Amino acid sequence: MRSVLKWLGALSLAVLLSSCGSSDDDLGNVAEVAQKNGFTALLAAVDKAGIASTLTAANADLTVLAPTDAAFGALATQLGFTNASAMVAALPAADLGKILRYHVIPGARSSAALSTAGATLATAYVFDGAAARLALNTSTGVAFTDAVLARASVTTANVYADNGIIHGIDKVLIPPGVLNIVQMAQANPASFSSLVAAVVATGLAPALSASGPFTVFAPTNTAFASAPTGLTTSQLTSVLTYHVLPAQVLSTAIPFGTPVATLATTALDGSTVPAQTITINRNLTITDTTAAPATILATDVRASNGVIHVIGKVLIPK
Repeated sequence: MRSVLKWLGALSLAVLLSSCGSSDDDLGNVAEVAQKNGFTALLAAVDKAGIASTLTAANADLTVLAPTDAAFGALATQLGFTNASAMVAALPAADLGKILRYHVIPGARSSAALSTAGATLATAYVFDGAAARLALNTSTGVAFTDAVLARASVTTANVYADNGIIHGIDKVLIPPGVLNIVQMAQANPASFSSLVAAVVATGLAPALSASGPFTVFAPTNTAFASAPTGLTTSQLTSVLTYHVLPAQVLSTAIPFGTPVATLATTALDGSTVPAQTITINRNLTITDTTAAPATILATDVRASNGVIHVIGKVLIPK
């Protein structure tokens, strides 16, 4: 009997030690932990993009900003898809891979570590020969600003895996150079829903989704709220094309002080005119046909077919 009790005691101790010693080893890799925590749409995108090895590598040591299923659904709606599954099925695998790598930060960082990481974070997505960066804001919680100038907040922090850390976020982060100009505007309805509605109403969406390249001076929703109303479709078309240049002009290449031709070749009265021009000033304002210039609020929002510069006024042609 004494030997049996001794054996049972040893067995109990072994089980206890095994349980304590394996708690950190049994978390699973990032992909497995994401599955356990219900990031279904994210994993479907990872599977199609063929980048599962990024999340499963034993020595990955990474931080994954994981959009919730609701976040994927919201982006799908913004881009005109019925749901997240339809969006993942429609987007090319290469584009999905770029989007997903924009959600990966080298090095496993807790929310506390992120709060001291600085103003921007380098991601695993390389654009124009360098790691694309996310703006980081920790004034109230942890939040990121993506390439389309929209904010994503951490909703679930510090979900640990054996090879990294997951932070759940409430928005799919949009990287530079993947979506076209129209899609970039669609992905930030808080700033550009009025512009998108106007582009769709005039039938310009297919043209601005084409290969381009284009430069679009994009008025914000606030700018549209102060713009003239009651325009006909033809007049609205003239206004919108007056915001588009037939080439990509980054902020570093703006020809300050020189009139540049837009795509607007129709005046508000319906007459055909030479390509109407705007002038971009060194103080980052734009002179149109009115007395009040438009202020450039943000530059170099890079799309797959050009660039967007954000402005605070709707430009008015002749």
